[in-house]
Amino acid sequence: MKSNDVSVVKEEIEQKTKYEEIKEGAPTSAFKGASYLALLIGVSAYMIGLYNAPTMQLNEKGYYFATLLFGLYSAVSLQKAVRDKEEGVPVTSIYYGISWFALLISIFLMTIGLRNAGSIILSEKGFYAMSFTLSLFAAITVQKNIRDTQNAREKN
Repeated sequence: MKSNDVSVVKEEIEQKTKYEEIKEGAPTSAFKGASYLALLIGVSAYMIGLYNAPTMQLNEKGYYFATLLFGLYSAVSLQKAVRDKEEGVPVTSIYYGISWFALLISIFLMTIGLRNAGSIILSEKGFYAMSFTLSLFAAITVQKNIRDTQNAREKN
C-alpha cells in the first residue's frame, strides 16, 4: 500500500468517526420530521375544526383554543421539568408539581368542555379529543428532539 492510500483511508475513517460522534444521541432527521409533521397536523386539524364549526359560538371556540394552547405549554413545560430532573439539573418541587397540575387541568378542561358541549355531535367530540391528544404528544416529542439535538451538539 502506498502512503497516499494509507492517508486516504485514515481520512475516511476519521470522517466516518466524526460523523458517528455527531449523530450519537441526536434523533434522526426522519424522527424530527415526523414529530414536526405530527404537531403541524394535530394543531392544524384542531384549528380547522374550530374554524369550520358552524354551531359553535365564538366564546366556545375561544375556550377550546385557549385549552389547546394551555395544554401545549403545560406538556412542554412538564417534559422539560422531567428531563431536567432526570439529568440532575435542579428543579424545584413546586415547579415540577405545577407542571403536572397544569397538564392534568388542561386535559380535564378539554374533557369537561367536550362532555358538556351540546352543539357538537359525538364524532366531532372524538375528533377534537384525538387532535388535542396528538398535538400534546407531538409537542412533547418536538421538545425532546430539540433537547437531544442540543445535547448531542454540546458533546461534540
